[in-house]
Amino acid sequence: MPKRSAASGLFADIKNDMVAMAGEFVGTVLFLMFALGAVQLTAAAQPAAGAGTQAAGDASGKIIAAFYVSAAFGISLFAFASVFFRATGSIFNPSVSLALVLTGVIKPLRFVLVSLAQMVGGIVAAAIVDGLTPGKLQAGVALSNGTSRTQGVFIEMFTTAGLVIAVLMLAAEKSNMTPLAPISLGFTLFAVMMFSVQFTGGAVNTARAFGPACIAGFDDYHWIYWVGPTLGALLATAFYVFLKYVHYWRVNPGADSTEEEGSPMQEV
Repeated sequence: MPKRSAASGLFADIKNDMVAMAGEFVGTVLFLMFALGAVQLTAAAQPAAGAGTQAAGDASGKIIAAFYVSAAFGISLFAFASVFFRATGSIFNPSVSLALVLTGVIKPLRFVLVSLAQMVGGIVAAAIVDGLTPGKLQAGVALSNGTSRTQGVFIEMFTTAGLVIAVLMLAAEKSNMTPLAPISLGFTLFAVMMFSVQFTGGAVNTARAFGPACIAGFDDYHWIYWVGPTLGALLATAFYVFLKYVHYWRVNPGADSTEEEGSPMQEV
């Protein structure tokens, strides 16, 4: 079999990167369009609210709205991550892309291309929701309930770290759990947003915050949604590197095995 030349190999890599870029753009648009549409619905149902992700009204109404928005994002991520998982890895998030390039899962060129696709996808998704729904776009993120900017940064950092470590351990790491990664990531996003949505709007994704801001305007603390998720990606990456360094798979060997021989008390 003839060896592949360096030029043909480079061309194939660039072609694959462009396909990944296109897939990430479409996937991000679909993921965020339906999720942001749910936020817009929540805002329409409670016109006294500010940003759509922060609910107005009594305590029960806020809890229901937080649950609804968080579930919408989690289910949308599960749905479209399942569709694009084999094609692009279903990243849909520049912070996840950052963690993947730092751990060597993707190369720098793909990181730049898919991150650009995700940011543009966020803008397009917000523009579609703005065009298809009545009234002004209210699907952005904002600090609320007395959350300070410092608190906002750390909330976004820890929630993003939770999502990124899930991506690294369930999708980047290959095991029997890998085929189930999309549903696991959907539940992870749902869980972290249940905490953050009423404090920061639950961005957990710079593209998610940036897209609506391009349509509806930027707050003077918009930088929170860049710094927080980036720090979260770095934190999760550092923890993942630590786990690999200590050979975590030796701590609980066979945890993902489906072989009956691995069960305890075989001779009883």
